[in-house]
Amino acid sequence: MGRRRGEVQILIDILEISLKGVKVTRLMYKANLSYSTLRKYLLAMSKQGLIVKVCNNDGSSAYCATEKGKLVLDRLKEVKYVLHV
Repeated sequence: MGRRRGEVQILIDILEISLKGVKVTRLMYKANLSYSTLRKYLLAMSKQGLIVKVCNNDGSSAYCATEKGKLVLDRLKEVKYVLHV
């Protein structure tokens, strides 16, 4: 049986997937998270200014990483590399 991902890896996954903007359903499947779990992360990340919800002209909405989110993503990747995790 494989190891479970930690919170840091889930944050990295969400931020990487949302770099160019992504709808909730695609984000849920790509990050391999349940809807309720994804909502918790999106809420927390939105409060921290790491991700923002963008409304499209067709009425749909997407999530996109902010500049702060991109910076945090880079730093998390650096830490992960240094620690060889």
